[in-house]
Amino acid sequence: MATLLITGSALAQDVPFFGLYGTPGLIDMPSADMAPDATLSTSMSHFAGTTRSTITFQVAPRLTASFRYTAIKELYLRGWDQDTYYDRSFDVRYQLLTETDRRPAVAIGLQDFIGTGLYGGEYIVASKNITPRLRLTGGLGWGRLGSYGSFATTGTRPNEVIGEGGIPTYDRWFRGDVAAFGGVAYKMTDRLTLKAEYSSDAYDDEQKSGNTNPSGTTYGPVFDRKSPWNFGIDYRLRSGAQLSLYSLYGSEIGALLTLHANPRQSSYPSGTEPAPLPIAPRSAKAKTDLGWQNDTDVVNSLPVRMRKSLEGQGLRYEGMQVTATSATLRLGNARYGDEPEAIGRAARAMSRILPGSVETFVIVPVVKGMEMSAITLNRSDLERLENAPADQMLARMGIQDGLRRAPALEGGIQQRLNWSISPYMQLSVFDPDNPVRYDLGIRAKARYQLSPNWVLSGSLAKKLNGNLDSVTRAIPSGLPRVRTDYAQYSREGDPALEYLTLAHYGRPGQNLYSRVTMGYLEAMYAGVSGEILWKPVNSRLALGAELNWVRPRDFDQMFGLRSRVTSSGTIPEFNGHVSAYYAFGNGFHGQLDVGSYLAGDLGATVSLDREFANGWRVGAYATFTDANIDDFGEGSFDKGIRVTIPFGWALGKPARQSNTINIQSLTRDGGARLNVNERLYESVRDYHQPELAREWGRFWR
Repeated sequence: MATLLITGSALAQDVPFFGLYGTPGLIDMPSADMAPDATLSTSMSHFAGTTRSTITFQVAPRLTASFRYTAIKELYLRGWDQDTYYDRSFDVRYQLLTETDRRPAVAIGLQDFIGTGLYGGEYIVASKNITPRLRLTGGLGWGRLGSYGSFATTGTRPNEVIGEGGIPTYDRWFRGDVAAFGGVAYKMTDRLTLKAEYSSDAYDDEQKSGNTNPSGTTYGPVFDRKSPWNFGIDYRLRSGAQLSLYSLYGSEIGALLTLHANPRQSSYPSGTEPAPLPIAPRSAKAKTDLGWQNDTDVVNSLPVRMRKSLEGQGLRYEGMQVTATSATLRLGNARYGDEPEAIGRAARAMSRILPGSVETFVIVPVVKGMEMSAITLNRSDLERLENAPADQMLARMGIQDGLRRAPALEGGIQQRLNWSISPYMQLSVFDPDNPVRYDLGIRAKARYQLSPNWVLSGSLAKKLNGNLDSVTRAIPSGLPRVRTDYAQYSREGDPALEYLTLAHYGRPGQNLYSRVTMGYLEAMYAGVSGEILWKPVNSRLALGAELNWVRPRDFDQMFGLRSRVTSSGTIPEFNGHVSAYYAFGNGFHGQLDVGSYLAGDLGATVSLDREFANGWRVGAYATFTDANIDDFGEGSFDKGIRVTIPFGWALGKPARQSNTINIQSLTRDGGARLNVNERLYESVRDYHQPELAREWGRFWR
């Protein structure tokens, strides 16, 4: 699993120490501790031939979620025919009680609750500081955590490892033998902590002797568990990273590295962009002077001066309409990921250039020729509240649908052509034959705006190194091969025309937005994709519909098309979805897509993301369709997590670009959706009231 975090020393005093499972814990047992809200952690641990790589996210102050990928050498289960056994697992924990002077923190957790069940276990655990340096932890465990020293039972628990995995193991939760675990942590210094732990995990599967692989070779246990006691040393680096060394089960030595980051924190808290121009206050006389309307030189100079001022701020002047008391600005923003910052800088420029009698400013952000909204600001409010908290200005802002509110485009399209050349990396993870495959190369992208609403774009990639094309065995599938031929695309597509499309964006009516994209839509499919979105500017809810007609592309990813008939079925011509989007608040965004997928399976995708004001986003999704589990194959259904890191956060200067890392459970044919570029919702919501309000703190920046 690739490390995707940047550490920060500000976290060092607040993040609890993590254990071998990559979650807050003692050593191999959990604790009731929680990291600060929104902490994103990457851990890698190793002992006794077992390597665990874990991503943990503090979803909310009391809720933690984790994804883990484990490699165990010489463990043979359910006919495994490789020297290393690979396992994926998901964890979740919830803190029932926070710690006070009189009571401990108490948490309840599910370990490997969606997976094969190899690490399946549940627990209730309490942690409490006895002194400022001494912390005690104790709990009760089920499953793996109830397999050693059990003293009671809560019913019958299935104990076999699930063949395909991916199914919630609800029939096992808090069932079976119950055992106690616990330990102590003593803080020697602010950075160094000593730990001792009693483990209730018997490691039954790893203790089996006489393991025989399909080739007939017999192996002993993975390791010899001689004692339930573990001991360790945790050390915190200045960067906030954790290094740990452990003595485990009386026979093994283990180590752990954990890196932390928090999307709310940045290496550049204030940014490095130039400061904005100050508001230019008016005199009492200027407010009532209308004589400028009769001065042709003044009137003609306003667009020229406004264009120059906005360009100095990295914004695009696209048109302006001015009356005696109001001005409406058509604005393009290709720089600022925090949209209120672009609006605030445009308003400052208007205050410095427009005559004093102009009291009302209307700013209409335009994206791909579509008016996003019409934001109304009173000039006197700008003058009065420039040094006040931004929320006071937010309370005075008005916002309406921008349909037909934007002035006409002046002077033609600026920056018709945009292009870039950059490196790229394409990942495929969790293949049992090779858990990490990749391609590295160079990508050239170009975008040409034919008119305000028509965009021609394309991408050409040349592979320099990688092994995505080294998959030799046929991936089993009972569905049409809509994605599982990815190795052949990598093998033959070098160089590859990743996409070449012509897209039209429009406003067919009030609260409505549209997109039609045609051409080579993505690496594997060509065709036509149409979308319509209903999104009122003040609403948290949006509804959309998309219909696609597609044909599979030739494996060389050039201009040819191939038959829809594959070795396991025929790819349907049409697919599409109806979608609902909802902003829950506090940065949480939900999405539900219901419809037909590329392989013709019918079902729904549920997504939940948490987005931060600086553009960071962490989320997860799961797709459930009518495809039979046996047809889908290993993993049972499509699911994954994704992390979006904005360039502006890392560089400390404004940027609208970002990089998204998708960690998909497995590449399978079920639940596969078309990867068409620039769907509507993400662009539209940025300039609507819920998102503007969340980011409004940057208005005066």
